[in-house]
Amino acid sequence: MERSSRDGRPATADESATDESSASEGASVGAPAGAPEGAPDLQTYAVLLRTLNSEFNRHAHAFAQRHDLHATDVHALAAILDSTALEGRPMTPSRLAERLNLTSGAVTACLDRLERAGHISRTRDSADRRVVHLVYNPGARALARQYFSPLARSTEATMRRFTPAQLTTVADFLHTLNQELTAEAAPGRTAG
Repeated sequence: MERSSRDGRPATADESATDESSASEGASVGAPAGAPEGAPDLQTYAVLLRTLNSEFNRHAHAFAQRHDLHATDVHALAAILDSTALEGRPMTPSRLAERLNLTSGAVTACLDRLERAGHISRTRDSADRRVVHLVYNPGARALARQYFSPLARSTEATMRRFTPAQLTTVADFLHTLNQELTAEAAPGRTAG
């Protein structure tokens, strides 16, 4: 199997040897059970995921400061935006409280701030007027899209460096990891 370098071209012999040496050193310590030989170890994944999360959080906090929002408000906007893609349905206040691990009062305060700032609207479900849907307003969505466009460009540039099969594997990994983390956080599941 031909290895590729980080920039997408075939790896040189020196790069392959360095990659294999690094991988075998990392794989021997804390490698997940059943992981392919030479695969990065659990610590490597943990460091990479924390670094990625920190970078996303840095951008999110800067967006929050620039638009006079709380950090929680930005997490709420992301959850509202992603709800349809992740769950196939609009976000509701009760599901948002669960997603962000907030009390109903804290979610109400967050939604009040977001609505006053023009980021979201609350609409009643046409079939059941008791149900409130949270809608990310188009103007606010465009504002966020513009602000976070450097992240989108970086993601697109990175994606171009991988084959479709590699990208499918990465997406499968992230999807499965999200499912595991969600299951781990499910009510009634104990840590430990």
